[in-house]
Amino acid sequence: MELESFVEAAAVLLVFTAFAVAIFRRFGLGSVLGLLVAGILIGPHTPGYVVTRDVEEVRNFTELGVVLLLFVIGLEMHPRRLWSLRRSMFGLGTLQILLSGGVLALFMHLSEPDWGINLLAGLTLALSSTAFVMQILQERGEIASPHGQTTFAILLMQDLAVVPLLAATPLLGHAGIMTTDQSLFQQILIVIAAIGLVVASGHYVIPRILDLLARQNNREAFFLVALAAVLTAAWIMEKAGLSMALGAFLMGIALSGSRYNLQIQAAVDPHKGLLMSLFFVAVGMSVDVGALAAAPWLFLSQVLVIVAIKIAVLLGLCLAFGETRQTATRVAFILSQGGEFGFVLFGAARAMGVLDNDTFVLSVGIISFSMLITPLLVKLGDALAVRVPVAATPGDGAFRFSVEGTETNARVLVGGYGRVGHVVGTILTGSGVPYIAFDTKPDRVEEFRRIGHPVYYGDVTHLDLLVAARIENIDLVVMTLDDREAALRATRLIRDLAPHTTIVARARDLGASSALMEAGANRAFPELVEASLRLAAEALETLGVAGENTEMLVRGVRQTDYALVREKDDKQL
Repeated sequence: MELESFVEAAAVLLVFTAFAVAIFRRFGLGSVLGLLVAGILIGPHTPGYVVTRDVEEVRNFTELGVVLLLFVIGLEMHPRRLWSLRRSMFGLGTLQILLSGGVLALFMHLSEPDWGINLLAGLTLALSSTAFVMQILQERGEIASPHGQTTFAILLMQDLAVVPLLAATPLLGHAGIMTTDQSLFQQILIVIAAIGLVVASGHYVIPRILDLLARQNNREAFFLVALAAVLTAAWIMEKAGLSMALGAFLMGIALSGSRYNLQIQAAVDPHKGLLMSLFFVAVGMSVDVGALAAAPWLFLSQVLVIVAIKIAVLLGLCLAFGETRQTATRVAFILSQGGEFGFVLFGAARAMGVLDNDTFVLSVGIISFSMLITPLLVKLGDALAVRVPVAATPGDGAFRFSVEGTETNARVLVGGYGRVGHVVGTILTGSGVPYIAFDTKPDRVEEFRRIGHPVYYGDVTHLDLLVAARIENIDLVVMTLDDREAALRATRLIRDLAPHTTIVARARDLGASSALMEAGANRAFPELVEASLRLAAEALETLGVAGENTEMLVRGVRQTDYALVREKDDKQL
C-alpha cells in the first residue's frame, strides 16, 4: 500500500526506523543495521506500507549525508595527519582495488565469458562503503585507532578510483569510446583546478566570511555559509568528474586549521545524522527481495564468495604493509562489503547498455545485502582480532584532539578564555596538562591562537558543540564564564552529557556559587569571598600570625562551604 500523504509517509518512516534502531541497538547490532531493515520493510519490494517507489531519487538526495559525513571527518583531519597516511592511501589502497578487482573478475568469469564486463564488475565490487564504514567507526570512536586510520586511507583511495572507473565503463563494456569532447590532458587540468579552487576558498575565503559573521553574532548566517561552502565544494568536484564526498572532505581539510572548526562541526552534525539515517533507509528500500528470492542460492553464494575474497586480499595486503594481525583482521572485515558508488557505476553501465537489467538487479542486491551484514561482519572481525595477542598502544581509545597539527590527549576543557580562563590555561600548560578552551569572542580567540593556545571559537552552552568536543571523554571542566545564566546552562548540559566529569566553576558571589553547585558543579569558588579570604590571610600574616595558621583558617572556611562567611552574609541580607 503506497502512502500518498507526505505527513503519513513521514510518520510511518519515523515509527519504523525508531523501533528498528531501538531493537537492533538493544541487541548490540548497531543503528545502521536497524535502518537497513526498516528500509526493507517500508520499501516498494516488500508487502505492506510503501513510503515511496522512487527509491533512486531518495537515495540521490540522501547522499548529501555522505557528503556532510566526509566534511566532518575532514574537519578533524589536519593536513599533516593526512600526509602521514600517504603510504596506506596510495600504496595499500591502490593495490587493494587492483588485486581485489582482479580476483573478483576471475570469479565472475565462471559465469560470464566477457572479460570486459567481468573486470568492470570486479573493480566496482572491490570498492567498499564509505558511508557505512565511517559511520560505524564514528559510533565506536575508532577513527583515530590504527585500524581506523588504515581503513580511512583505503576508503579515500577508493573514492578517487571512482573517476577512472566511470571513464573506463564504456571501454570495459565495449560500448564505444568515452563520450567526451575533452582530452585527457584537459580533464587533468580541470581536476587540478577544481581541487585548487576548493582548497584555496576553504583556507582563505570561507574563514574570513565566518569571522565577519561571528563578530556580528549572526549564528544563522554562520551555519548557512558553512553549509553552502560544503555543498558548493561538492558541486565543483562533481562537475570536475570527481565524487561529491571528496569535495566535501577537501573543504573540511581546508577548514580544519580554522578556529571555527568545532563550531562548524557542531552546526553541521545534526543535519548530517538525519541525512545519513535516511541514506541507510534508502539503501534498504532498494533491496528487491522478490528478485533475489528467485535464485537464493546463487545470490547468497555470490555474496559469500565476494566477501571472502575481499577479506582474504585485504588481510594479506595489510600484513604485507606491516600492520599488526589485529589491525589487519579488523580492516579486512570492516571493508568486506560493497560500496554505494557501486550503485552509480552499475547504473551508468546499465544506461550505456553494458549490463542488462537482470545483472543490474543482482549486482545492486549483492551490494545492498553485503551492506546489510556489515555490522555482523564487524563483530566477527572484533571477535577474531581479540584472539590475537598484541601489545597495547599507549593512548589507544583516548580522545585525540588536533591542535595545530599535533595530537594531544585532551584532559581538561576550559569554558571561557578571558582573564580567568587565560590564567587557568597558562598554569595547565606549565604543568604539562593538555587542554582545549572555547570562547565566543573572535578577537580573543584569534589573539590567543596566534601565540599557540588551543582556543577555539564556540559557545559551551550549546549541546552540539559539547558533543563535537566529546565532552564525555574529558576529565575536568573549568567553567570561567562571568555570565551567571550562561554558566548555569553550560553546567547543566555538561552534567547531563558527562555524569562522571568533574566540574569546577568560577562564581561571582555565594548565591551564584550555590546555584552552580545545584546545577551540577563539583566545586564553585565565589570570587568576592576568595578575594576577601586572601586579604584576611595577608592581614594576619602582616600582624605576625604564622602562615600555617592562616592557611589552615582559609582551608577550613572552604571545606565547610564558606559556612562562616555565609552565616554573616545571610544575617546582612
